[in-house]
Amino acid sequence: MMNRIFSRSSYAFTIATCLCASMIVAGCSSSATTESTDKETETTTGSVAAIDELPPESPEASFEPPVFEADAEKLLASRLPIERTQEGWIRLFDGHTLFGWVIGGNANFRVEDETIVADKGENCLLTTSTQWSDYELELQFQCDEETNSGVFVRTTLDPQSVQTDCYEVNIAPPSNPFPTGGVVQRSKGETFDTDPEKWHTMNILCDGATLRVTIDGTVTCELDDATQPTSGYIGLQHREGRIAFKDIQLRPLGLKNLLADGLEGWTVREGMDGEYRINDDGHLVVDGGKQQLETEAVFGDFVMLADYKMDDPKSNSGLFFRAIPGDEMMGYECQVSNELIDGNPLQPADCGAGGIFRRQDARVVAGEPERWNSILLVAEGNHFATWVNGLQVTDIVDTRKADENPRRGLRLEPGSIIVQGHDKTTQATYRQIAVAEKVAAEGGE
Repeated sequence: MMNRIFSRSSYAFTIATCLCASMIVAGCSSSATTESTDKETETTTGSVAAIDELPPESPEASFEPPVFEADAEKLLASRLPIERTQEGWIRLFDGHTLFGWVIGGNANFRVEDETIVADKGENCLLTTSTQWSDYELELQFQCDEETNSGVFVRTTLDPQSVQTDCYEVNIAPPSNPFPTGGVVQRSKGETFDTDPEKWHTMNILCDGATLRVTIDGTVTCELDDATQPTSGYIGLQHREGRIAFKDIQLRPLGLKNLLADGLEGWTVREGMDGEYRINDDGHLVVDGGKQQLETEAVFGDFVMLADYKMDDPKSNSGLFFRAIPGDEMMGYECQVSNELIDGNPLQPADCGAGGIFRRQDARVVAGEPERWNSILLVAEGNHFATWVNGLQVTDIVDTRKADENPRRGLRLEPGSIIVQGHDKTTQATYRQIAVAEKVAAEGGE
């Protein structure tokens, strides 16, 4: 059926149609469980000593990786308003599939009524396949009175210690040494009483050394020494009891608009057709002909946010990254194209907005003509992910052999960013191309 997406999640690989063989997840091992337990006792000195006790497990339980079905209408309905996406906001969970997530153990994470739910199985994490450094994370959660769960930020896939490998924002009863809203083994924070009949909104700010937790508008915990680790995945924990999450959104911080000073810092390639100009609104206009506009600076691992508008459904542009400086469009290409085959958003005519050209088509064309659209691209090592209008459309690991030219193989070296003029029919407008360079994650995961 061409109007629906079917995908099976995996306990060992990244989710959905782009199962990435190089991202095997070890899951939460027994040693990890022992060291990261939040059942601890306070000593007379105020420090914390862990109880050598493993959480309840169900070794006899076995869960089949869930299968998801979503049609284009459902996926496109989960897009965010442009007023929000132009600030960088994206959905980490599309409400229907676990695309972009990794199940790290034998727990029954599943999707019910646009909600991620778990209530049985091992103590383990469901993590994003993308790592993040500085950001604002906002989500809603619902839990039973005795539920012990948490939201892990800047985490490894298999954290061995909550003191060095991650920050665990706890969801736990008031009797727990680190009740809901505290950061395990770092700060107890202010106790927040959850209501099992209500959804609560949690906001987590990770900004350099600052980590602040807010629940339903009340700050429950704030750290000013969040320097280890500085980057990592986002994880949702199943430990004990029922836990549910929904409306999971993220906004990367530190983005700087490369078009803020017009074409300063950019170079137009000589001897090619097409025109680049800044209009009266301060927006970049790409008008007709094959052409490239290239940054003088180079970027390796980064987050990029671009707002674009193309009135013609067949207009074609692109954003090249890690390109060979000074060469002609020799880089990875994040496609900027809204064209469909037979009007079906699940069939891009040319890779689709946010698709990584010749690597992975967008799973759905989420951009539209005659309106502003946002693309958020994350490039980290050999992993790339994109969101269009807040909806994740690609998730890919480049497993090719290393090569200077990304058209031939994996390029990890920094390169320029290029705005493409594709052909004489191209007319595109960009009102921002903003970049934040990523902090390297510790531990090599």
